[in-house]
Amino acid sequence: MAAKSKSPSKPKKTARPLEQVVREVCLGLPEAEEKLSHGTPDFHVRGKTFATYAVNHHGDGRVALWLNAPDGAQQLYSERDPSYYFVPPYVGPRGWLGVELNQGLGWDRIAQQVVAAYNKVAPKSLRQDPDVLGKVKPPSRLPTAAEIDPMQGRREKSVLAKFRKLIAKYPETKPDTQFGQPIWRAGKKTFANFYHHGSEQHLSKTSRGRLYFSAWVGVEQQAMLTFDKRYHIPAYTGHNGWIALDIEDELNWSEIESLTDQSYRHFALKRMLKALDDS
Repeated sequence: MAAKSKSPSKPKKTARPLEQVVREVCLGLPEAEEKLSHGTPDFHVRGKTFATYAVNHHGDGRVALWLNAPDGAQQLYSERDPSYYFVPPYVGPRGWLGVELNQGLGWDRIAQQVVAAYNKVAPKSLRQDPDVLGKVKPPSRLPTAAEIDPMQGRREKSVLAKFRKLIAKYPETKPDTQFGQPIWRAGKKTFANFYHHGSEQHLSKTSRGRLYFSAWVGVEQQAMLTFDKRYHIPAYTGHNGWIALDIEDELNWSEIESLTDQSYRHFALKRMLKALDDS
């Protein structure tokens, strides 16, 4: 009996992540180029920006395009359909329109609005018909919660839960957020925080960055600690005596506790220190 011939295997479907579709739409227009600005992809033509791809900007939880929209479009769309549209920070006062990309808005419609933003800044010779991009194939994969906000990752949640238990003994502490990152306050003063360095969402890949713990140690101790490659002096707070510890690959809770205790005691009020030492 002749052996049965194997039926040809079906070709595997190639995933189309959302960021790939963003690039296809924005770079599908004449002379459109991409560049990074503060870790965020901008799309421009002849030196003028028409779109910005923003993921979880300062912890807002959004996956969005900020578009250099035509006059009146911001008010029209953000008031008529706030489930998809919003006024973005910084550029909102100049009439830009925020468009949420993972809430079910059709990609043909998104593409038309990208073209409108492009046409606003492009020279007349490059301006395009609103439907020039045709029917846009939607993404087959949307960003996960952890890709939008790295602090929603399984390990991050575990680390934060254990840290909350560690600081339970410290009087008058409370959790908060700053620029989308978790911080803890002693009274009104921040004394500890966790953050991801390099976690900006680039269109070439989704990068969750490295997890850091940061606390105050004082300028003198900064110099000593930075001999250890896991430590670095962070931007913005480093000049005030803060240090950042890379805990992505290795996490020593005794080390975290020591840094936390020193930082808390620096910022705590006398009554808080007395309550801690008397406990």
